[in-house]
Amino acid sequence: MPRAAFVTLSRVTVNIDPLVARMQGFGTTVFAEMTALAVRTGAINLGQGFPDTDGPAKLLETAAEAIRGGANQYPPGPGLPELREAVAAQRAERHSLDYDPSAEVLVTVGATEAIAATLLALVETGEEVVVFEPYYDSYAAIIALSGAVRRPVTLRPEGGRFTFDPAELRAAVTPRTKLILLNSPHNPTGTVFSRGELEVIADLCREHDLIAVTDEVYEYLTYDAEHVPLATLPGMRERTVAISSAGKTFSVTGWKTGWITAPPEFVRAVQTVKQFLTFTASAPYQRAVAYALREELAWVETLRTSLRSKRDRLTGGLEAAGLIAFRPQGTYFVQADVRPLGFADGREFTRVLHERAGIVAIPAQVFYDSDAGDPYVRFAFCKRDEVIDDAVRRLGRIAV
Repeated sequence: MPRAAFVTLSRVTVNIDPLVARMQGFGTTVFAEMTALAVRTGAINLGQGFPDTDGPAKLLETAAEAIRGGANQYPPGPGLPELREAVAAQRAERHSLDYDPSAEVLVTVGATEAIAATLLALVETGEEVVVFEPYYDSYAAIIALSGAVRRPVTLRPEGGRFTFDPAELRAAVTPRTKLILLNSPHNPTGTVFSRGELEVIADLCREHDLIAVTDEVYEYLTYDAEHVPLATLPGMRERTVAISSAGKTFSVTGWKTGWITAPPEFVRAVQTVKQFLTFTASAPYQRAVAYALREELAWVETLRTSLRSKRDRLTGGLEAAGLIAFRPQGTYFVQADVRPLGFADGREFTRVLHERAGIVAIPAQVFYDSDAGDPYVRFAFCKRDEVIDDAVRRLGRIAV
């Protein structure tokens, strides 16, 4: 962070740094930094997790038709009824979870706003939030904004995937704990939490009367495991705020159209905060996403098959270059251990990777509180086949 600026007025020194103390340390995100680096240098961007192709053509045309048809003013604050109905239908059909679209579904400006509004609504200053590290960087920022205390539980490699120690999770829960924030399928490790792992989390929530907030934005993008929503476990629907979005599912990350499904009292609380953040979300995109949830899931299955192939090619390239690559069960990302190449620090490795191979990736330590993430680097494989193949060829240069 830049140093605070000071001025002296009438012999009184005034700190004019505009950033509040609780946000000190949160500068420009590493994703923005790495994307800017890739653009500036022409490197292959395997850092930020956005696709380099568009979603289904009819989805895009539906949004354009909505704009041309006049859907350009404020939609209802809770979201268009047709989208809330489509979300509720999706949860019922895929997971046998019944939600009232008029009271238990809220449309948000992407999953990031959904997480922010949820924590601001449900967590008081000084209460604790248990979160699994590595975690998406917005989690730490919004926990800080809410005045809460972050209690990380580390995911570690075991059997070719990342998982947690149940004893460590239990030890993280204290009388001040208010909720557990869970991301599955998990960014950046690619772990899809098993039913057994979810049962451990559910037991703690029931025992300590905790709220569960589940980030499920990669729910459709799984490869070797089944995504099980935590809300499907006994006693969990009534204490879970489930979050998802259209961005990853339909390759329209720039649309920022997400939602929560939760019991009415949680939805009312989150909407109370959300209305003073963004009030509502884009009407044309909401209409198009409602269409896609009804009609474009076959396209999503094709996307999933394509991503599995890209995952396998990039993982193979990382392994051929001498890295230990953890084959993800879901998401857009492969996490790799750089120590076999003689590196102990992911930041150092990403610098060498950029200089020698012209590839930008994310040092995974930015997703950790502890030093457990120091030797890991995250690579995104949601790119065109020719980009993945070029990256695999370039990876051979890092051992030079």
